Amino acid sequence: MKLFAQGATLDLTHPHVMGILNVTPDSFSDGGAHNTLIEAVKHANLMVNAGATIIDVGGESTRPGAAEVSVEEELDRVIPVLEAIAQRFEVWISVDTSKPEVIREAARAGAHIINDVRSLSEPGALEAAAETGLPVSLMHMQGNPKTMQEAPKYDDVFAEVNRYFIEQIARCEKAGIA
Repeated sequence: MKLFAQGATLDLTHPHVMGILNVTPDSFSDGGAHNTLIEAVKHANLMVNAGATIIDVGGESTRPGAAEVSVEEELDRVIPVLEAIAQRFEVWISVDTSKPEVIREAARAGAHIINDVRSLSEPGALEAAAETGLPVSLMHMQGNPKTMQEAPKYDDVFAEVNRYFIEQIARCEKAGIA
């Protein structure tokens, strides 16, 4: 299987390493260590040199309890980093966002994959993703990023998560995302 986006091909017959690049001041994983363009590019370079073939760039923390950011703030954080990575490295770029405006602008800036922890459930996100023609990565959680750790409960975790993804894939296909 192969993914195609932005004139590039990603061969999925072997594993790939995705490096995570959070450009937020409140990231749970790196504490905001890469939230300037210079630091973000340095970290992307380290990840590429370590073998990453995909760099996932996120401009809004989705840790439980994190504050939401405006569209403008997320664009200001993410787009310069996406453009810099696209200009400097031969890697696939994933954008971690749920906002339709960021999805569209990230595609214009060179992103290859839309990685949405909310599974394109925000108003306009599904349509924006379909417009770009980019592959998508979806995630399951109960609730939203602020509440997902508040006593999640499953009767049959495999069946429930499986059903969720069947429904989400059907939504994507209906919207023209294949």
